[in-house]
Order: sequence, then structure tokens, then C-alpha cells
Amino acid sequence: GEAGQAKLLAAPPEKMVDEQIVTALHVAMRHQLDTPQALRASTRAGELTADYLLANRIPRPVQALLRVLPATLAARLLVLAIGRHAWTFAGSGQFAALFLPHALGKGAPRLRFSITGCLVCRGAEASQPACAYYAATFERLFRKLVHRGANVVESRCEACGDSSCEFDIRW
Repeated sequence: GEAGQAKLLAAPPEKMVDEQIVTALHVAMRHQLDTPQALRASTRAGELTADYLLANRIPRPVQALLRVLPATLAARLLVLAIGRHAWTFAGSGQFAALFLPHALGKGAPRLRFSITGCLVCRGAEASQPACAYYAATFERLFRKLVHRGANVVESRCEACGDSSCEFDIRW
């Protein structure tokens, strides 16, 4: 199709793909779908990515341990793992995680992820955050491994003119 990657439909990649391919796929999706459809497709892709990680990349004993630990401790361990493997989803972008003080109040974010130089919204201009893919991936992982009520909201987005894409995580 428009991204020049139709071959991926016939034979999904078995190894990491160049970040330019990822960006091209997201650009093509935004051009071919209206905003609500693109956000739904991006969300579903993020959920499927998290399911793949749970099935193939995060060892079962580690998953079992995270599920029985207190949520804050499980989140800290998961964040360490995400940070070590950030190159796999942020590419040349920069990933950071910040635990926020509980003094912010009930319902306040407990954790914030940021991606500067985001592959998903690179070159995009939007009036609302455009990185539903990352938000859905993070949310599914946190719901399965940290707390079933975890919620991830993209609060800032480079596509909206912000300096980075930021994801607030609550549980």
C-alpha cells in the first residue's frame, strides 16, 4: 500500500524492522483513515503488541511474580524492564520514566513515560494526541502485570506541537 510494506501482510517480520518502516506505516494509516478510525486501529495494534510481549518476551515466572507483588513495586520492576528494552520501541527516540509523588492526590498519575523523537507521530500534525499505539501497549502491560485498573492517557504529544509524547499512568 501507501507505505510500500504490503509484503508485511503476507509474511509478518520475524525480526526487528527499521524504524523508518514503522513511521511509514503510521503515516500511511493516518492518510488512509479518518482520525477516529486511525486511533482505533492504533489502539488495537498496541493491544496486540502487548499480547505478543506477554506471550513471547516476558518470561512466565516474571509475569507471575509481578502479579503477586504490591502494585508500586511491580510497576518499578516493569519500568526497569521497559527502560532496558526501550530501543525496541523508541528506536532513535529517547524514552524516560518518572515516578510521581503520591502527594499529588487521589486519581493523580503515579508514573509518567515520555518519548522524545516519537516514531509513531513523527511528521504528524494533530489537534489531539496521536500515539494511541503506545498508550494501549503500556496500558495492557500494566493491567496484566501491575494492577487490573491501570489506566494510561497520553497527556502531551509531539504531533500537537509538544516537545515530547507523555503518557500518564494511574492505578
